[in-house]
Amino acid sequence: MATSLGANTYNRQNWEDADFPILCQTCLGENPYIRMTKEKHGKECKICARPFTVFRWCPGTRMRFKKTEVCQTCSKMKNVCQTCLLDLEYGLPIQVRDEGLSIKDEVPKSDVNKEYYTQNAEREIANTDGTRPVGLLGKVPGSSEMLLKLARTTPYYKRNRPHICSFWVKGECKRGEECPYRHEKPTDPDDPLADQNIKDRYYGINDPVADKLLKRASTMPRLDPPEDKSITTLYIGGLGDTVTDMELRNHFYQFGEIRTTTIVQRQQCAFIQFATRQAAEVAAEKSFNKLIINGRRLTVKWGRSQAARGKEGVREGVSEMGTRLDPVPGLPGALPPPPALEDEAPANYFNLDPGTSPGMMNMAMPPPPGLHPPPPGFTHHMFHPMGSMGPPPPPPMGMRPPGHIHYPSQDPQRMGAHGAHGSRHGGD
Repeated sequence: MATSLGANTYNRQNWEDADFPILCQTCLGENPYIRMTKEKHGKECKICARPFTVFRWCPGTRMRFKKTEVCQTCSKMKNVCQTCLLDLEYGLPIQVRDEGLSIKDEVPKSDVNKEYYTQNAEREIANTDGTRPVGLLGKVPGSSEMLLKLARTTPYYKRNRPHICSFWVKGECKRGEECPYRHEKPTDPDDPLADQNIKDRYYGINDPVADKLLKRASTMPRLDPPEDKSITTLYIGGLGDTVTDMELRNHFYQFGEIRTTTIVQRQQCAFIQFATRQAAEVAAEKSFNKLIINGRRLTVKWGRSQAARGKEGVREGVSEMGTRLDPVPGLPGALPPPPALEDEAPANYFNLDPGTSPGMMNMAMPPPPGLHPPPPGFTHHMFHPMGSMGPPPPPPMGMRPPGHIHYPSQDPQRMGAHGAHGSRHGGD
């Protein structure tokens, strides 16, 4: 143990005595009825070397026991978890967070300077309510877009799994299923993630996990606006069952006027249509890979135009789902295209045969009930008595019914056709 002033026996009042640890959701575990053991001044902090209260617990079934590694003063100075030393707000390493916020918080590493720095930090923490970080981190005005893209929104309980059984790797483990360690093949020893140091994680230098996340941030995709300027709709995916229409409007109204909001519960997605293209572009830029509602990270994409959807989805002989349809014989063909100019268009609105006279088109009908027949000498073709005329003329070609239509379900070779036919003959 270090021989600094805060660690000496005569200065025990500076030693930490806490009632509950500062933990992230992942380290705490998913069990709400967790039990912890508390050991007052059980170990020294791995950063400042001062004794502190150690908590030990099991985060869940088939998980390894975890304990606090640093004191609460060091945890509050960097706003990190006492166990994993990841940021409490973003769940990221300190090196990634400091680079995203453009801060450089130099913590001294020598014993004397470290003790002096820690005492000043404790006085600053005592003047606050303890819910906000101190130092340069507490003076940052806002968040970073890169941190919002990389931030973890759900706990990662896989991190609490037991370590790999070294006896099983050598083929000497005799516990079988009762072994509390994992029986899995270890990772490559040359993998940089296999060599992690708690002090490098805290000081934000040479952290392999941070280097991996920073490389991922540099290669993240972008959302480019489409060339069609008429598209003002954004596609929002991954809604789940908790995100409502009002919550979507409360987020997107800040970018501009919203024309319509459509939620498709079956597909768990929504379509937000803005009144202007500029508002849609701002919403896409501010929300892409950063939209989190009710703890869910939502997918933001541009919608497609109606013309593009029609060209992709409507094809002859292919349904909307992409399956090929069998043609049905006997159906009438498509209607002819309309004429180009109104002057050339004939007044044949009912597709009648051009060779048929208009007089023959008027079929003889009896006079309505209660109406006397017209007097002799004034005969209209609409009121000829049925007996005085011959058989009605045949309808023109355009009004004749099509031929016999055959549907695939009428095919006698289909399943069930022979059985039905045989049962009718058997009943006769």
